[in-house]
Amino acid sequence: MAVEGQGTAAAGGEGAALLRIDALSRRYGGVRAVSDLTLEIHRGEIVGLIGPNGSGKSTSVGLIAGQIAPSSGRLFLDGNDITHARQDKRVRAGLARTFQTTSIFPEFTAAENVLVGAHVRRSGKAVAGSGDHVREILELVGLGGARDVAATSLSSAQQRLLMVAVALASGPRLLLLDEPAAGMVAMERRELSALIARIGASGIAVLVIEHHMGLIMEVCDRIVVLNFGQTIAQGTPAQVAADPAVVEAYLGKAH
Repeated sequence: MAVEGQGTAAAGGEGAALLRIDALSRRYGGVRAVSDLTLEIHRGEIVGLIGPNGSGKSTSVGLIAGQIAPSSGRLFLDGNDITHARQDKRVRAGLARTFQTTSIFPEFTAAENVLVGAHVRRSGKAVAGSGDHVREILELVGLGGARDVAATSLSSAQQRLLMVAVALASGPRLLLLDEPAAGMVAMERRELSALIARIGASGIAVLVIEHHMGLIMEVCDRIVVLNFGQTIAQGTPAQVAADPAVVEAYLGKAH
């Protein structure tokens, strides 16, 4: 199926960046949780954001999504300055995210949850052909058979897939996935990797924040590594895996 997005550019496609982050920082008193984050993501590109605990990953996602206000720097989506835009404005501009903890309506069915996501970007207005749209998205994420199942009855992994479905229903151009593989077993992670690849192939840019390095190395076109709020490496999975600064950040100098 075709995911509702903008364009079908190949990963890392040429042209202006869909997301451009210029020296974005967040300070808490004298502590910089994120320091001068600079990054570009293009349409259809899958980028991983990794780092040890406390490295600034969650703060970075909060800054991009609009949950956290920056202390300095600027953020552009498709050339438009959204540095100080409200979260709902960012969603309508084409930015969606999932969360580390499950954030769905447990009493709603899977289909009803996705329908809520479809209405969010349109300020609650009815969506033409919404039934087909919901069915296609549930099929895409592997929940086609759970359409009428209450979200609370789904497994933990299925609930995470439902969060992705809800985010996709808003028609994003950029999807932020925050720890999407948490609690998943190996088979479930493989299915998630395939889903992320399909989303990127549809032209939607994806930023993945994940601790499971196997998934990151398998699915990402590029990886950005944070440590103590600063970018210490950026490149292809092979380049990042071979970077001494990355090895030190994860394993320590003794290794």
